[in-house]
Amino acid sequence: METQQPAIRPVVIYPFVQPKNIDSLKLLYAELTRLTTDTSFRFSKPTTVVNNQTKYRSTTPWSDNVALDLSYNAAINDVVAPASTIISTWSVDTCALWLRGLGDAFEDATEKKAHHDVFWLIPGDFDFTTPAGGSALERLSNIPKRVYSGELDICLGEIEVPINSAKQLIDTYGTYGLLYNWFPAEAKGIRKITDKPRTEFLAMNYQALRQALIPNRWYAYEQTLMILLQNMDGDKKGREIKSEPLGLITDEEATRSNLPAAMQQVERTERALKLFWRERETARGGQDWQDRFRVLDAQSESVRTAAMVILRRVLA
Repeated sequence: METQQPAIRPVVIYPFVQPKNIDSLKLLYAELTRLTTDTSFRFSKPTTVVNNQTKYRSTTPWSDNVALDLSYNAAINDVVAPASTIISTWSVDTCALWLRGLGDAFEDATEKKAHHDVFWLIPGDFDFTTPAGGSALERLSNIPKRVYSGELDICLGEIEVPINSAKQLIDTYGTYGLLYNWFPAEAKGIRKITDKPRTEFLAMNYQALRQALIPNRWYAYEQTLMILLQNMDGDKKGREIKSEPLGLITDEEATRSNLPAAMQQVERTERALKLFWRERETARGGQDWQDRFRVLDAQSESVRTAAMVILRRVLA
């Protein structure tokens, strides 16, 4: 039996690059604090995961940037700590921060037998100070609410981006190009769900998170895409998954969307898809997987090369 009323558990990923202006963080945590008073849904006190590299790179004596030091300490002490529980950890990448935050929340829910809780991942590096950002902030809680109500198992927050932005180019020519090569049926199904399969805004129920954490590998990169693949049965959904529109908002990545960063995103996606494909095929016990892998690998190189050409044309 459940020991308490089901809860929505927010997990915020603190920006890897410390923002000098913390107004967006103030707006985000003010909204999360407000949600704890919502009488229709039970929102737990948020957890915030901070990479120790961010802390040390933003504070003295490791950083000689006084403005950055003031910004970090003001954000942590005045904004984050009063509104959330802070987890500090060493992490090689964002998806490992997700693993720490969601994993801790999952363990706590398991211990309390809270098997109807909802786990809500929130990136902390988006700009909520603009009119579009403010509108998105108002809609953010729809993501976990749609799971909490039982309508969905997984809900993705889908942002809009300019057509020639790095994010759009990566998803169109890199992510989906590679996905159609390695998993053509699943790609068709995922495309019906979202145009942004790498989104960092998502919520899932206990069962979906358990599947991602226990029987499956947690990937170092592109974990949202991996979760989608884990929950597809060919082009059909194995769980109820839909997206929630958030509008045109930007994040820290948008300010540093240069060619090398975009190329790295495509390369990471290809590595993750190759690993997922090999693990799935070897688990099925097929004898011809090596021959099929060589064919797909050659095609994948062509897709990646074409994506790199387009990225260079637009972003260089």
